[in-house]
Amino acid sequence: MQPLTAEAFVRVMDAYAQVLAEFRDVLNELDNRIGDGDHGTNMARGFSAVAEKLKASQPTTPAAGCQTVAMTLLGTVGGASGPLYSTAFLKLSAAWNGRADVDEEALRGGVAAALEGIMARGRAAVGDKTMVDVWTAVQRELQTEQPLDAQRAVEAAAAAALATKPLTARKGRAAYLGDRSQGTVDPGSLSSALWFAELFAAMSEGVVKPQWDLSAL
Repeated sequence: MQPLTAEAFVRVMDAYAQVLAEFRDVLNELDNRIGDGDHGTNMARGFSAVAEKLKASQPTTPAAGCQTVAMTLLGTVGGASGPLYSTAFLKLSAAWNGRADVDEEALRGGVAAALEGIMARGRAAVGDKTMVDVWTAVQRELQTEQPLDAQRAVEAAAAAALATKPLTARKGRAAYLGDRSQGTVDPGSLSSALWFAELFAAMSEGVVKPQWDLSAL
């Protein structure tokens, strides 16, 4: 895998902002079924602002870039997503502090720290039908593969997102629906899987991003 430099991090976040714009209506539709209906709008707006901030500030390390992401999201993304994604990037920033770039070892530590932060902030566990399911799937791939198989990690993230569809939500507004939350992919899980696809594509040549079957969502 190629180390993630500051410049590459900025490109990842710009690509992610574009993907969120493309998936905005899909994410809103999923969230409309089990939440407030604005996950796509909030995420697209927040990460568009992130992309602009990063281009303007040109961080010198991935950690500095993550700090900018976290602070920007707190002011632009509403609902639960803003604090959760902000927490994830703050944890990544702390884990990568002092590094000029991010290698496999640093990636493992960063994802583990971010997942711990997300679980603590959202008080969620695996199987609760949240973004924790996707981050956990990626963490498991990072722990078991040496060297890391980036394609498998991307596919694990996508599979974990789709696997939230039959689950009953136990956290957030979706939890009030009980069994009626079954049959819908968790929008936060999908937005997380989209991010991991961009991250691993930047760190490993030849990674094929998922071709999402929207009818399966």
